[in-house]
Parts: sequence; C-alpha cells; structure tokens
Amino acid sequence: MRGLIGLSLFCLILAPIAQAGAASFTVEGLTFSDELGGFRLIAVTGTGRLEDPFVVVEEIGSQGPAILQITGLRSTFGNRCGTQHLTGFAMTKIVRNLSNQPWHDFRMELRETEERASPYGDGLSFGQGATGRTVESSSFGQIRAIDEPYDGLAFEDGYVPPGASADFHFLITDETPSMRILLVQDLSPPSASLPSPLPTPPWPHPMLAQRPEPAP
Repeated sequence: MRGLIGLSLFCLILAPIAQAGAASFTVEGLTFSDELGGFRLIAVTGTGRLEDPFVVVEEIGSQGPAILQITGLRSTFGNRCGTQHLTGFAMTKIVRNLSNQPWHDFRMELRETEERASPYGDGLSFGQGATGRTVESSSFGQIRAIDEPYDGLAFEDGYVPPGASADFHFLITDETPSMRILLVQDLSPPSASLPSPLPTPPWPHPMLAQRPEPAP
C-alpha cells in the first residue's frame, strides 16, 4: 500500500497547487490553511470546545490526498475537549463533494511532517486513550479509529453523491505540540494490502497512494 514517491517529487507536485492562491483562516490563535493542496478551504469558525467545535468547511474535487495544515498550537492553548491530553480541540468538518463520483469511503491521517506517519511517541492523535472519544459522521455507516502504527480515521459504508456534503466530528489532541499539524484526507479506493507494522512508515502512507491533484 505504501508508494515510493519521494518527498522532492511530492513537493514538485504540490507546488503549482500552493501557488494557485492558498486560503488561510486564523481562529483562536490557530491558522488553518489549504496551501499544501488537493482541496479548497472555504471557512473556519468556532472555538474548539466540545459545545463549540472548530467548524472547517471544505470542497474536494479529486481523490486526494487533500492536506489541511494547522499551525500555532501551543501548550498555552490548553485542552478544550475535556481529555487527559496537554492540548486538544474538537473539530467538525463539512466537506462538499465536487468530483463526478460518489464517495463511499473517506480516510484521514494526522502527521507532523510530510516524511513520516505520526508515531506513538509524538503525542499527536485523534484523542487516543480518551474515555468517550468522539468520532462521528452521519454520512458513513462504519467508522474505525486507528491508533497504531499511525493515527488515522476510516469512514466507510457511505454514499455522498456529487454536489452533496459529508460531515465529520472528531478530536485532535497533542501532548507535545509542535506548532504544525497535517490532517491528510484521502478518498482513493482502499488497497487490499495490510499496513506495515513499522512505527514510522515512509511517505506516502498507504492511504496516500494517489498523488495530490488540484481541486477544480
């Protein structure tokens, strides 16, 4: 499932997308940006609390990956989602399907760098270990949280036709905030291969088998 696309080639692919005019929104001290490409960021609102999550509105017109970059997370931000982690926030994503194909699956992965998946020791996760962890979507019938060997969410058994929107509700937590979080979103058909047990698999991760394509 893991491709062998080098980081230099990956950056070369993304360059025209980023130069096309990236959007960014700074809310509650965090900056959300689509500069790494693959989608269009429309709006960000909210405070990151459970009762008032960050609501991120996007449009995706290709299979992916579409990479949302979040910067500015510091320990002083605190934990706004009630888990045991040093920092954390609740997020709702509203993603409109601008492709010509219905979505049946939607996968996400957290990373701090382009080169490697998020290992256990970096403290970044979708609320790993939290009691009553929130992962929901009214658009998909099956949801799986993957904590090892990478931090991912798999939304399956859904149907989101072209022009419609999907909703996702989850937590992002970080014990050692690094100022940069990459939320990688992928809609390519899942591979039949099993993920490798290596703690730091190379870029791209199995769910990033498709090269990024610019949103229309």
